[in-house]
Amino acid sequence: MTEAARQAAADLDGTQAMRGQPVLDRLVALLDLERIEENFFRGVSPAHSTVRVFGGQVAGQALVAAGRTVPAERKVHSLHAYFIRGGDPSVPIVYEVDRIRDGRSFTTRRVIAIQHGKAIFALSASFQTPEPGIDHAETMPDVPPPDDLPSRQESIKEYAEKLGPIARMPRPIDIRYVTDPPWVLRGQGNAARNQVWMRADGTLPDDDLLHVCVLAYASDMTLLDSVLVRHGVYWGFDNVVGASLDHAMWFHRPFRADEWVLYDCASPTASGARGLATGRFFTQDGALIATVVQEGLLRIVPD
Repeated sequence: MTEAARQAAADLDGTQAMRGQPVLDRLVALLDLERIEENFFRGVSPAHSTVRVFGGQVAGQALVAAGRTVPAERKVHSLHAYFIRGGDPSVPIVYEVDRIRDGRSFTTRRVIAIQHGKAIFALSASFQTPEPGIDHAETMPDVPPPDDLPSRQESIKEYAEKLGPIARMPRPIDIRYVTDPPWVLRGQGNAARNQVWMRADGTLPDDDLLHVCVLAYASDMTLLDSVLVRHGVYWGFDNVVGASLDHAMWFHRPFRADEWVLYDCASPTASGARGLATGRFFTQDGALIATVVQEGLLRIVPD
């Protein structure tokens, strides 16, 4: 692994700064995969990880692996992924890239993430040479600007002890809740949406692929909360067991992940111990930049 990745794995833990540029730099280092052979890359997890690798991390790293085999002028426009097994944060993850197709306008890649000789994650991604065409988009919801909202640290202060590790983990993404946070909505139920402003907590290099991968990382942070707030339950407070099952993203327009984006999430349905969540990302000037859909395993365990 690279020296930067070693440092990221060693330093991104609860004894370091909880937020800001140093934490963001460690995320960038985690996404800087080591090339170990043609079409093979290796990534690590931060030392603070819980029992499973964070889904946004493996999605972001897999997209980096795919992008490293594609000409820079071709931009990713969609990804479709399945979480197959829980990742082990104590050992590196090997990413194998299959160069499915290189066409005149589109490039397709398939990536398998491997640990202990078994696939833990599978991703397909499509890249396109930019070209003009018809253009329209839905309107951004009318919400307060991020600077008018409390930081996540301020929102979580009263609930930190109950939230446990969720409250103490370093956060490379600055999050401001537009709707009431899900831990505040506990016991109420039937909240229609979960909305947050988010941005990388610092400045990112001018690398289009990196900005997309950071957004993919961030997209897994609050998406399933839109399912939980429909039922007034939340991780840590209630006997909720959950995991991401699949994840799909479509990237519509250019953006920077270190500038504020609104993440507007809702859950159209839940059944069979699975919940479906949809999300839309908007820039502050109202441009719709990405759409996300995820299904998650969500079990309410009896006391």
